[in-house]
Amino acid sequence: MADEESTRNGRAERMDEPGGSRGGFAAGVFFGALIGAGIALMFAPETGQKTRRRLRRRLERLREETAEGIERAGETTRRDLSRRRKRLEAGLERAVDRARDAL
Repeated sequence: MADEESTRNGRAERMDEPGGSRGGFAAGVFFGALIGAGIALMFAPETGQKTRRRLRRRLERLREETAEGIERAGETTRRDLSRRRKRLEAGLERAVDRARDAL
């Protein structure tokens, strides 16, 4: 047990030191991301201008489709609410008629 605790303590001490395993890991992630971004740019199939234009068109289509979907959902909701209101009004009229008959 004493050996386990000294190993645990040893790891904790090394991780707290500057340049310990946390710093090394962070540096590895940073440089890995940098290298990955560089490789991605070298092998990009199109220029930045073409990519931006394509993204702009896709976003515009997505915006239009979203607006249409929201409009359809609104129409469906309005129809459903209208139908429910008519049912409620009919139910209230029946209740009023029954109350009048009971008096």
